[in-house]
Amino acid sequence: MIPSGRKEAIRDIFDAGVRAVEPGTSVREFMPDVLEAFSGKGLKEIVLISFGKAAVPMAKAAVDGIPAGIPVKGVVLTKYGHVMGASFPSSVAVHEAGHPIPDEAGHAAADAMLKLLAAADENALVLCLISGGGSALLASPAEGISLADKQAVTDLLLKAGATIGELNTVRKHISRVKGGQLAKAAYPAHVMSLILSDVIGDRLDVIASGPTAPDPTTYGDALGILQKYGLPDRVPPAVARHLHSGASSEMPDTPKKDDPVFGNVRNIIIANNQKATAAAQQRAFEHGYYAVAPANNIEGEARIIAERIAHAAISTKKRLEVPGRQGMCFIYGGETTVTVKGGGTGGRNTEMALAFALKISGVDGITFLSGGTDGTDGPTDAAGAIVDADTIPGARTMGIDPGGHLERNDSYSFFKQAGGLVITGPTGTNVMDLYIALIEAT
Repeated sequence: MIPSGRKEAIRDIFDAGVRAVEPGTSVREFMPDVLEAFSGKGLKEIVLISFGKAAVPMAKAAVDGIPAGIPVKGVVLTKYGHVMGASFPSSVAVHEAGHPIPDEAGHAAADAMLKLLAAADENALVLCLISGGGSALLASPAEGISLADKQAVTDLLLKAGATIGELNTVRKHISRVKGGQLAKAAYPAHVMSLILSDVIGDRLDVIASGPTAPDPTTYGDALGILQKYGLPDRVPPAVARHLHSGASSEMPDTPKKDDPVFGNVRNIIIANNQKATAAAQQRAFEHGYYAVAPANNIEGEARIIAERIAHAAISTKKRLEVPGRQGMCFIYGGETTVTVKGGGTGGRNTEMALAFALKISGVDGITFLSGGTDGTDGPTDAAGAIVDADTIPGARTMGIDPGGHLERNDSYSFFKQAGGLVITGPTGTNVMDLYIALIEAT
């Protein structure tokens, strides 16, 4: 069992990081800028387009912050189960759809958004509220590509362990809205995007596949990614034909930075992983730990990253074995990947926690939490898991095989039996993951 004091402390540190990037609060901070842009340009209406896992709280804060008398209409699109009882005026339609695999509901919502944007003119301010998950949710395949084709490509890339940037490069080139194409659809309206970053480096062209940002990637890049993962002959024929046609210049590429559609576009990052780790670091100080946040750019195979952080934790613990030394807290941010080889149930955070637990088995004084700030880890109801020295020995006494669960990518099932799951429910935000290690002398 994890000592209750450490378990409570590490969970409290994680929760502090999540609270700091609450999307409604983040949007409210920037609403004065939105209203100044609206009045300063003498515009007449606001068209609200909000999509992603945080779409509902972001849209709610925006609508509540718009003075009466300003016409507002819009479409809000979020993941199933993320509306959480929020209500909106009748002029704002709310949709739920599938994530991470896009579905017909997302397709219908994207069509509704495109119709709304087609009616917007130079007197409109299109307020785009963008958060993580938006790329999968906003499903609008390019002409000649079916939703089933897009679902198949997404599934193949996820199982191959493609990074979010690689996944989005391909998705942008089989879409009508990604890679700056939403900005193109809104032109000549004025566009202001408030963005919750869920990607390493806060790249505007990667977050939700950059719907209102210039796209530096090409059809050739998308083909190169399929080649890298051995997928050219496995993707649907319609997708292969479309990408090859684009690479052969038979159709225009996504809008680039010199395209005039970006003349009226302003993109603003309003919250990110760095903000979350800073708040978690402050909370760790308050718990009495010497806290450091070395990096917000952690990526790679989850189990390999877990082993590296575990090695650093063990090395640090040896240096703490001196009377009077203060406990340490390491806080990292990022987003790992999992190359799926088994048929188990799990996500990148529970897989990372299980791999970490195997490395620190029996090493007292180390507690670790890996959790998604959105509250969901893959196709599960957990944000992640907490482990310590007793996690693996305790599981084995229950007849559970930790190594077997890891090899089957069955980390969620492991923690469901052994204990340690972090259950938050949907948090309404998404700024990648937090990895927290508490290290104490014993």
